[in-house]
Amino acid sequence: MTASDSNSDSKPSAALKAPKPSWLKVRAPSGENYVRIKEMLGELKLATVCQEAKCPNMGECWSGGTATFMLMGDVCTRGCRFCHIKTGNPKGKIDSLEPEKVAYSISQMNLKYVVITSVDRDDLEDQGAGHFAKTVETIKRLVPGLIVEILTPDFRGNADLIWQVVDSKPDVFAHNIETVERLTPKVRDPRATYKQSLSVLELVKKRDSTRYTKSSIMLGLGEQDEEVLQTLKDLRAHGCDVVTFGQYLQPTARHLKVIEFVTPEKFAEWQKIAEGLGFLYVASGPLVRSSYRAGEFFMEGLVKMNQKQRLEIEPNIEYKNTNEVING
Repeated sequence: MTASDSNSDSKPSAALKAPKPSWLKVRAPSGENYVRIKEMLGELKLATVCQEAKCPNMGECWSGGTATFMLMGDVCTRGCRFCHIKTGNPKGKIDSLEPEKVAYSISQMNLKYVVITSVDRDDLEDQGAGHFAKTVETIKRLVPGLIVEILTPDFRGNADLIWQVVDSKPDVFAHNIETVERLTPKVRDPRATYKQSLSVLELVKKRDSTRYTKSSIMLGLGEQDEEVLQTLKDLRAHGCDVVTFGQYLQPTARHLKVIEFVTPEKFAEWQKIAEGLGFLYVASGPLVRSSYRAGEFFMEGLVKMNQKQRLEIEPNIEYKNTNEVING
């Protein structure tokens, strides 16, 4: 079954109840670096999306110099049907020392690239924007030269909150579109709309055109090829620079079922199409996640760009640190 044959009301075939395809099988995380990082995070009571989302690439990423930290706890105020993170009301609870704890942990992990994400915090007056900005600023101060990517909620489309985070100067500002427009109401929380996510990416560019923007699309939910293509065109029209594709995997029986296991060949096809639309970098594969090996993927993309292109996208003063990381 191809993506173009699927629809949002399709029931998964019997084949999908069988063991996962070979290309989706990975080894359990292990290794000295993995154990050390896990113990340190536990002692500091810090959450990573790697752990909370049961990411299959956790061991590989932690060993390879990339990690994704999740701010503001492990309880999200949204209830997206694809996500394994707990849903509830944190009632305003927040660790004011978390920015310093996260920055310290990063300084001890010998990372090349860090991704900072968070649960949605609709219970907070500023939806966590100030906490996000403070964390980025603290990391930049404590670990100069580290590439910092943020993966943010939509902040309900509030420009002032989005711009507050942009002004903290993350190297990459990511916000995920997740799926095609038709499937968005079924897949995501009602407060997270397709158009609102596009507006977040556009607002980032309006505030600071030198920031890289990034988004991610899950495949295997019943999307049709023409819908994925339209989503890519919409992302480009709203200034999105980088896109990733990955296979949706059902975390528990109560979550959305997988409609299709998309083949590696199909992911390769989407990569070529997206590159043809002008994205600066595309990571596409069954096990790719929005933050999967983000440093390696994104830095490789930068290296492939010629100097003239880089200067058009980012001023020299911003590229100094990035080049130091790449060449270091």
